[in-house]
Amino acid sequence: MSKITWDEVGKRMFETGVRNGVLYPQSDLGLYPAGVAWNGLTAITESPSGAEATPLYADDIKYLNLVSAEEFGATVEAYTYPPEFAVCDGSAELVAGVMLGQQARKPFGLCYRTSVGNDVEGADFGYKLHLIYGALASPSEKSFSSINDAPEAITFSWSLTTIPVAVPGFKPTASVTIDSTTVPALKMTALEDILYGVEATPARLPLPAEIATLIGAA
Repeated sequence: MSKITWDEVGKRMFETGVRNGVLYPQSDLGLYPAGVAWNGLTAITESPSGAEATPLYADDIKYLNLVSAEEFGATVEAYTYPPEFAVCDGSAELVAGVMLGQQARKPFGLCYRTSVGNDVEGADFGYKLHLIYGALASPSEKSFSSINDAPEAITFSWSLTTIPVAVPGFKPTASVTIDSTTVPALKMTALEDILYGVEATPARLPLPAEIATLIGAA
């Protein structure tokens, strides 16, 4: 085993940005069959919770730690949102152009992309695709203010809770990340064709089992 070295050329990594957002309203079968572009995303903050240790004592010593279940949550901030998100945000159309609030909220899936960079290629070194399943948006504050000599666009924000989906051989999860610096380019392209759609096939969000088959295939 060679000696550890730090800050080698090409290994000073960082992650930045958020782009290529896609919303996938959940169907009654628990699938995500119809993705639409989410323009105007400004920030997504992933906020896992739980996984807290409860110590147990026996024989006058700390015997073991019992760890609680981990949950995945997030906060989404954006200047706008697609019309398809209205049912996910507790709105329903009474008649054309008239929306009701305080209605049932529909679960959804989400996909977005972040850039992976290093000291040689900058932010063009690679990217990660982040997938969120079983998300439910909580009511959020919307602040409207007068236009003045320093106008600002309204920013919308939603807190998300999630329900995990099954993953064969692993615990259920609500979050999957795919790294282009590890996954071969052809397989990344095949996955993106599913996530973003192609000319004859609409975008959809595949479940983790399908992703494992696609990425793991020879």
